[in-house]
Amino acid sequence: METRPLGDTGQESSVLTFGAIALDFLDQDEANELTEDVLDRGVNHVDVAPQYGTAEVKLAPTLADRRDEVFLGCKTLERGYEGAWEKLEESLDRLGTDHIDLYQFHAVTEQEEIDEITADDGALKAYREAQEEGIIDHIGVTSHGRPEVIREAVERIPDLATAMFPVNATVAAKDDADHAYLDLASELEDRGIGVISIKTFAKQPWPEDLDEDDRPYNTWYEPYDDPEELARCLRYTLSQDVTTLTNAGDPRLVGPILDAAQSFEPMSDAEQQAMVDERRSEESPVPADLG
Repeated sequence: METRPLGDTGQESSVLTFGAIALDFLDQDEANELTEDVLDRGVNHVDVAPQYGTAEVKLAPTLADRRDEVFLGCKTLERGYEGAWEKLEESLDRLGTDHIDLYQFHAVTEQEEIDEITADDGALKAYREAQEEGIIDHIGVTSHGRPEVIREAVERIPDLATAMFPVNATVAAKDDADHAYLDLASELEDRGIGVISIKTFAKQPWPEDLDEDDRPYNTWYEPYDDPEELARCLRYTLSQDVTTLTNAGDPRLVGPILDAAQSFEPMSDAEQQAMVDERRSEESPVPADLG
């Protein structure tokens, strides 16, 4: 599988990052089998979080055997010093590891959250201490929010290594500042910050009248599921200024996304434009509060 430099971190990440939330929907044996398959097929970057149910625990057995093959990303919603340390230590325990390669401020969508993170008693202080102790290596941020919030986080958090945010054709079809993630990706790449795409395979928000139990997939948004369409989504996103992208969260979609990643070929400018044009009438899945 193709790899790309993750900003200035020195890490060469596979173009597909394993979004380990998929493990939450499997029993342990199935989780082991899926994780082994993902790593065997060339994925070397894994993303997990305590918010992903049992994912950390179910990742741990394979991680114990193959830790040196994995660039491990984790994250927390905590914004304060004490909470950030607590969640970091809990994740280390559940994952069965003594260090995390990339620890991220998770789901930062408002300026006020950045204020909390960078305060004297904020989570950034905990992250810096953990870096000094060798518990975490790099610091990143994730967001489903507006590009302007991500830019502010980059400006106010020194030496931020990565940013994770949505990059897909449906979002790119919205010609306004609230959806200008492609411009943001290019800016960050120029600054040596690794760009990790989420929601690559998001089609649209789930219908409001569809009960969660009736959704055909365990994903936050309605995903594309046809293998050819999944491959198109992947090709579009990886043809932008993106280092790597995460799979859709449902384990049934991981296989075809792996296939697409292994056979990735860049999409021409004409193909990209045609894909954006066909999606102009679709409802954007992000930012979440824009509808």
